[in-house]
Amino acid sequence: MSLDVQVILNQALTLPADSRAAIAARLLESLDDKEQQENNAAWAKEAETRLDAYDQGLMSAIPGKKVIEGLPLGRNK
Repeated sequence: MSLDVQVILNQALTLPADSRAAIAARLLESLDDKEQQENNAAWAKEAETRLDAYDQGLMSAIPGKKVIEGLPLGRNK
């Protein structure tokens, strides 16, 4: 680790927890921006494909309450 990085790290560690968390979140975002954009694009395409299938009557909808009840945590409520 370079001296500049160590100085920045030491200064950051003196900040309040919420400030450190904000910095950490932004640094993590900077590492995977391209991958995240690719994931977002893939999910958007999947959502459009599913919506088209629903609109064409090829897929049916499941009520949200039923979906939640099917989840492990949803059964406890």
